[in-house]
Amino acid sequence: MDLDTVRTFVAAADAGRFQEAAAELGVTQQAVSKRIAALERSLGVRLFTRTARGAGLTIDGQAFLPHARELLRVAERAAASVRSGRRPLRVDVINSRGATSGLMRGFHRAHPEIDLGVLMLFDIEAAVAALRSGTIDASFRAVGMPGRPLPEDIESVRVLDEPLQLMTGPRHALAGARSVTLAQLAGHRIWMPGIVPGTEWAAYYDDLVAEFGLTIEATGPNFGSDVLLDTVADTPALATFMSEQTRLVWPAGRDLRRIPVVDPTPVYPHSLLWHRDNPHPALATLRAHLAATADDHGAAGTWTPDWVTTH
Repeated sequence: MDLDTVRTFVAAADAGRFQEAAAELGVTQQAVSKRIAALERSLGVRLFTRTARGAGLTIDGQAFLPHARELLRVAERAAASVRSGRRPLRVDVINSRGATSGLMRGFHRAHPEIDLGVLMLFDIEAAVAALRSGTIDASFRAVGMPGRPLPEDIESVRVLDEPLQLMTGPRHALAGARSVTLAQLAGHRIWMPGIVPGTEWAAYYDDLVAEFGLTIEATGPNFGSDVLLDTVADTPALATFMSEQTRLVWPAGRDLRRIPVVDPTPVYPHSLLWHRDNPHPALATLRAHLAATADDHGAAGTWTPDWVTTH
């Protein structure tokens, strides 16, 4: 299939007029018409309905459009694999202070010659869409949510289990504990604003609540970690969960306590996701680095939901 005709079809579909598509592509309107006609002959269907007001997609044109876009994306990935001056490796790390950001800092120290682009997407659906479009090369996510399998073209491997700790202010009932069990947390208010229903982290905490009878409150807007820590420090009835690997800096006056959770220790599971046809040469280097530094997933004394993938 001639990619120029496919590219012309997509431009015309987006513009709604052959004249505007011609201007965008830098060709004549007659050239656009000829390319569309050639593509229609090749496919054996009409793709557009021509009117005085422009060009509208037929039912067959609507069916072909997403596949045409995918053809162009695949062509771009193929060209990028051999193009000089390759772009940075783009990786989604969820948040800037968490463990996955730390993994990428370690990768950068080990491979300073690799140009990195780090960004933060909202949830696994946004990450998968970005992987499939080629916007990003890899993403760290918890995978395996019930009824939400990964598409067949997305690969994953579990790379990190992130232990959670309880964080309290100095006047909380558990502030003096050296460690706490999940059973001891029943009846205590754990405040975690910003949990969004339908996300992978919401599914994780829903299962944690259901299995251990915890009370997690997600009320109120999420104004960031500084406000969260200020509120926990000043409110004896509130605590929150925080990863032991989250990098935080706070004034000494807060006197916050980070208390290990045991019997079992809840761990948040991070997997690396990538598109199986991604040609970026640094992606293989990242996967090899993470494989060499990966921890022991599913270690004794830890807890994750049953749906979390183990590979």
